[in-house]
Amino acid sequence: MSRNIRVAIAAAVTAVLAACGGGSSTAPANAFTASGPAVQVTVTTGDQALLLAPQAAMTFGTGGEPAMQQVSVNSTLRYQTLDGIGASLTDSAAWVIAHDLDASQRDALMRELFGTSGGIGLGLLRQPMGASDFAVNGNYSYDDVPAGQADPQLAAFSIAHDEAYIIPLLQQALAINPALKLMAVPWSPPAWMKLTGTMNGGGIDPAYLPSLAQYFVRFLQAYQQDGIAVYAVAMQNEPLNSTSAYPSAAVAADVEAGFIANNLAPALAGANFGAVKILGYDHNWDNTAYPESLLASAAAQYLAGTAFHCYGGDVSAQLAVHDAYPDKDIWFTECSGTVGSDFAGDLVWNTENLLIGATRNWARSVSLWNLALDEASGPTNGGCMGCRGVVTIDTRTVPATITRNVEYYALGQLAKFALAGAVRIDTNSFAGGGIEDVAFQNPDGSIALLTLNPQATRQSFSVAWQGKYFNYTLPAQSVATFTWQ
Repeated sequence: MSRNIRVAIAAAVTAVLAACGGGSSTAPANAFTASGPAVQVTVTTGDQALLLAPQAAMTFGTGGEPAMQQVSVNSTLRYQTLDGIGASLTDSAAWVIAHDLDASQRDALMRELFGTSGGIGLGLLRQPMGASDFAVNGNYSYDDVPAGQADPQLAAFSIAHDEAYIIPLLQQALAINPALKLMAVPWSPPAWMKLTGTMNGGGIDPAYLPSLAQYFVRFLQAYQQDGIAVYAVAMQNEPLNSTSAYPSAAVAADVEAGFIANNLAPALAGANFGAVKILGYDHNWDNTAYPESLLASAAAQYLAGTAFHCYGGDVSAQLAVHDAYPDKDIWFTECSGTVGSDFAGDLVWNTENLLIGATRNWARSVSLWNLALDEASGPTNGGCMGCRGVVTIDTRTVPATITRNVEYYALGQLAKFALAGAVRIDTNSFAGGGIEDVAFQNPDGSIALLTLNPQATRQSFSVAWQGKYFNYTLPAQSVATFTWQ
């Protein structure tokens, strides 16, 4: 090759490199330039390759090409305050944690569940007042008397049952996370208050509604004496679900409204528990008439708002009730995992409908059902035979084996990063299978953005905030939480 040809080739290569930016130490004018702040990333993937796994940090910047899907975070537009993310320490859940684990396992699990540093930071527990369909030794209330007898003065009232193993775990949880909030609700009043004479189904005898109000007061006082404050109560779990299979009660909307206005609220105020929130309804999304009737009744002035479950209807019911009564709050208080379902599908469903769906539809809480169950989905008390706890404690091994179920990771992707007192801030979310999201600003000013890719293929998107952005690609059926100051 002649010298002239070599010179010509070198000149051509130099020209191409210069055009592409490779012949200069100066980046192209439209290149992405990181300028902060740094963004921490935590991911759970549907294939379980990553489980609450920290990833390489991202950085906000300018220039370059944002992805076509852009999640815009606007911290100046603010919505409801978050009370907490959690589950229920049912009698069964408390039993398996207290009795089926050795002391070191139990302490480690409690720190993992409730710790805000190193744990998933659960910040809410919804506690049954007495037996539910998950109780170890059958039905119990806090005022049990022989069949055919009544105790309207509550002379037999006692929380001794809870003091054996439920209250010690609640005290431990509060020591780990002092910001933990407790809700309380009965699945049934004591059997002697019922028209049927049994905790399993049937209505409440109107003659004992004053006694039921004092039953709540005595419960709050007893728990307070053990160092446990309850921040919210509801009259009745699932008042439209009366069954002879397990503790339950039929309570019509007008009965609940009358009890709250005439009995419960005055009793709480008279005992210096006027600051305890009263929640109405506490049942499925498929009925908005019941909660709206409460909010239109004489009980409305005493109600903080209404609570919802996932077992019927869809999450849009919360928005309908909120829009009809925007001065009243919404809580999401129960949904259970199911044994044998698919991890990826459940990760998507829980994140889409509860952690994102419920909170984007004004919920101040997201609470699942049993915090823990054994390998047989129990112990049960006549109810669900295939429910799954947030964790499973398998007693067939020595020591017992703890399995963190999909619900653990779904809850952790929000509870670990959006703390009590965080305020939901504005984001756009893409319907039709695009990236879904919700964002919160914590009391310290930090922001937590939860994102979901519900599709079977990966999706790229950008996160925009205060004139800057970064691009990210989320694997199929996966969840990512982004946090920054």
